[in-house]
Amino acid sequence: MAVEERELKVKSILVTLPKPENDKSPYFTLADKYNLKVDFRSFIHVEGVPAREFRKDKINLADYTAVIFTSRNAADHFFRICEEMRYEVPSDLKYFCLTENIALYLQKYIQYRKRKIFFGKQTAQDLEEVLKKHAKERFLYPCSDVANEETSRWLQENGYNFTTAVLFRTVVSDLSDLADVYYDIIVFFSPSSIQSLYINFPGFEQNKTRIAAFGPSTHQAIADHNLILDIEAPTPEAPSMTMAVEQYIKRVNGK
Repeated sequence: MAVEERELKVKSILVTLPKPENDKSPYFTLADKYNLKVDFRSFIHVEGVPAREFRKDKINLADYTAVIFTSRNAADHFFRICEEMRYEVPSDLKYFCLTENIALYLQKYIQYRKRKIFFGKQTAQDLEEVLKKHAKERFLYPCSDVANEETSRWLQENGYNFTTAVLFRTVVSDLSDLADVYYDIIVFFSPSSIQSLYINFPGFEQNKTRIAAFGPSTHQAIADHNLILDIEAPTPEAPSMTMAVEQYIKRVNGK
């Protein structure tokens, strides 16, 4: 199907993320602005590794002087495992977070102002200068079973003393209730969500469904399944997924 033939009016969008807890999501703004039906459904979910299983890895939490967080999930499960192991997190533990949002999220667990917390913009490389100053730390890297290999590879290549701790798993959600439901656009944010689509619906055919995707690894997963990527982000013109979707809607809906 030619690109021009795919540019049909958009009335409905499925976002493959959990529904936001409040109404401040930019997707709700899109829905109101363009009179769209926008639904949220997480194609994957996270399950914590229980303490009894974590113990088998023989990781002694007291051995580490710093923690690297790449997501809120990583923070949640680090503090959960500490509680389950009855380990009192020391006040002098240092926290290195990939983004400011993750750093601020730590207020849920610790007194923010009294702790040593550092953050970057998006990747481990953004933390390079501050990590260099703390190169002698013993880092714990809490992650999922599908951890970002780029982060661990970068830490390894730069000689940091770190240990990977798998504290949670990414699990495919049951989407059987969506079998006969059609959306004009489906928005993906991870290769795992693409995998979930095909595990739930092995015979999935894209047809006129437009696919939006965020990030190079998600774009690659779409190409690997011979799907058409209609809406790509981030780009210089659309650094966020909602901006890319809105630009597309403006074009095809004639607004």
